[in-house]
Amino acid sequence: MIVDYHMHLRGPLVDGSEPLSHSLPVIERFVESALLRGVDEIAFTEHVYYFTQTREVWSLPYQLDRCLFDLDAYCEVILEAKRLGLPVKLGLEVDYVGERQVLLDEILSGYPWDILIGSVHWLGDLSIDAAFDAHDGVWGFHSVAEIWRNYFTALTALAVSGSVDVLAHPDLVKVFGQRPDSALVEDLYAEVAEAISATDVAVEVSTAGLRKPVGELYPDRSLLAACAGYDIPITMASDAHQPELVGEAYSYALELIRAVNIDKVAVFDNRDYCLSLLPSADFFAN
Repeated sequence: MIVDYHMHLRGPLVDGSEPLSHSLPVIERFVESALLRGVDEIAFTEHVYYFTQTREVWSLPYQLDRCLFDLDAYCEVILEAKRLGLPVKLGLEVDYVGERQVLLDEILSGYPWDILIGSVHWLGDLSIDAAFDAHDGVWGFHSVAEIWRNYFTALTALAVSGSVDVLAHPDLVKVFGQRPDSALVEDLYAEVAEAISATDVAVEVSTAGLRKPVGELYPDRSLLAACAGYDIPITMASDAHQPELVGEAYSYALELIRAVNIDKVAVFDNRDYCLSLLPSADFFAN
């Protein structure tokens, strides 16, 4: 079984922008691309801050400027695709928001989610990855070591919160290639893997990092190996914003997964999962 459990419904590029298009024709294009790539099932996981129902959670202009869409309409079109028999799951990408997490959970309760993936994109009011470079956002205010410590503290809090089912791009903090000394990195990996192991949360293996300045899969081998040591389940993802990116570079993801002796993927439904065998690393052509 091959899944891609992280993607965002976007219409065709317009002047370099990616307009949101929560519509059945766009869903069908993503499904078609997935099947051509050998991906059996996909989940749509729009950013939670795009929906007006969540407006009271947000404070940053970046979030409020995007809070324009209706969550009910988004859910309904994906549920309609499911009713038509398309291999899709209803999901959302849920940000870590600290003390507001309970409020966000309450807003999202009552929807028939198949999967909620969790991300740490901000530390307080400072962006980790929406910055222009490694001197912008949080990077302009704190040391690399402090940022890494605070990031993994937030990721741990999100894991144990019960708010999400999967940790998306779990070492996103490396996005610009900024790393503290290796001893601290290994300590943080060991601590977060142990914390995740006490939950029922899975970890995402994502090819999106290959398209970022760091040019690496999320997570790196050391972090994935630490998770594998605790038998933490994994999902796979491309973070596709266009159909042609679904399942992109999955041979590299499978190679990494197999290298740390993982041979199963978590397949989600109704926020619960079963484990399914993965194919060999050469299943995909790069």
